[in-house]
Amino acid sequence: MPLVNVIRGEQVPVSALNVRTPVLRVPLWAALGWQLVKALAWLVKTYVRLWYLTLPATFLTWLYLRYGWQGLAILVGSTAAIGGGWWFAHQTSCLRFGWWPILARYRRFVYRRRWQAAMVTAKLAVSYDRHIVIPVLKRVRCQAGADRVLVRMVTGQIPDDFAKASERLAHTFGVRQVKAIPGPAFGTVVLVLLRGDALHRTIAPLPVAAVPDFTALPMGLCEDGTVYMLRLFGTQVLIVGATGSGKGSVIWSFIRALAAGVSTGLVELWGIDPKGGMELGMGRPLFTRFATHNFAQMAELLEEAAQLAQARAARLAGETRQHQPTQAEPLIVLVIDELANLTHYLTERQLKDRIKAALGIVLSQGRAVGVHVIAAIQDPRKEVLPARGLFPTRIALRLSEAAEVDLVAGDGMRDRGALCDRIPQSQPGVGYVALEGDPTPMRVRFSYLTDKQIKQMARTYGRFRVIEGEATEGGAA
Repeated sequence: MPLVNVIRGEQVPVSALNVRTPVLRVPLWAALGWQLVKALAWLVKTYVRLWYLTLPATFLTWLYLRYGWQGLAILVGSTAAIGGGWWFAHQTSCLRFGWWPILARYRRFVYRRRWQAAMVTAKLAVSYDRHIVIPVLKRVRCQAGADRVLVRMVTGQIPDDFAKASERLAHTFGVRQVKAIPGPAFGTVVLVLLRGDALHRTIAPLPVAAVPDFTALPMGLCEDGTVYMLRLFGTQVLIVGATGSGKGSVIWSFIRALAAGVSTGLVELWGIDPKGGMELGMGRPLFTRFATHNFAQMAELLEEAAQLAQARAARLAGETRQHQPTQAEPLIVLVIDELANLTHYLTERQLKDRIKAALGIVLSQGRAVGVHVIAAIQDPRKEVLPARGLFPTRIALRLSEAAEVDLVAGDGMRDRGALCDRIPQSQPGVGYVALEGDPTPMRVRFSYLTDKQIKQMARTYGRFRVIEGEATEGGAA
């Protein structure tokens, strides 16, 4: 007789063997007890995992039950007094060991809430073997205006993957900008989430050191509020920026950092200003050599610098790899404004070839022998500046197009945070410093010197009186 499904009204075929899953009847008290054990285990696990929240809550609860509101009031008052005293006594250690760790715990909780969605929408999650693998948030460290998030990448990822998604991450976490730099361990990346902006105000001229440190010249402020120090030894410096971007701020910040060396004879400034001295003219007493209108004179000055570099290289060969400035053999710094007038816009072919040849020798051989170039230019194209690759230090100010950023700072620098095309016109002197071999650009605002401050600096530290491009001892005219 066939079996009939009384619910559906269908016949069920008879099988040779009907297997029925055994039903184990558990008493209600046993089922409730098991659920209670599971709940207690979850509570203990959560208590231990979130110890930084549960232990203070337990202590406050005990304090209230034992001493009432008076105990809580005494605790809050004493904690505020100790924290305030610590803050006024030594603010740096209070921030480092007190406030920043507490803030990092809170920020880690905030980032973890959005982490999975951020990784998926930024296309940083990887699908493997029907599973979604997400980069792991390992640690959060806070500092002034920025959070540093250590992330363990998924196998096969590189830091550049996070750099390309930096803009998406910035919008997801509600910060101004995100930078991705290689982490301290293999397979990790550090995301620097920038919140505040310490560079929105004009930077006043920095103090002049009695003896300039050529390995750390104070130039301005970094985006974390610290003084930016630039190494001049062993490098040549190229400054690129659109009109009104603040190239003059960078040039005069350099000169101010070297001013004390000029007054003592450790540094000689050689100035070339094809614009007739409009930029460098106010500081003429600081320059040993100065050329403005005469392009032949500019070519001769560059050729003299090239001959000086070659002579020093021949003399120092086998003795040292880095020239040390003395009053007898000072550091030579060529300051060139609008370099394109010499390398591209000059119509006299023979004179242009002389300038390019001398400039190439100085850039390639002058770094180790104390002959340095600080050059400013607006157009960074290769045909305008063929020797662009000979500048290990490049300062990119506000640029007109996004494509120019990688052209100036190096391939991939815009993805790594050098958003030069987004610098507002209201912030001249803000730029990104790219160093050879360093994949992470540094955002800096250089100090601004007014015309009056430049003239005062020239009177204070200048040693020369310039007549028709030639310098003579005797101070300002």
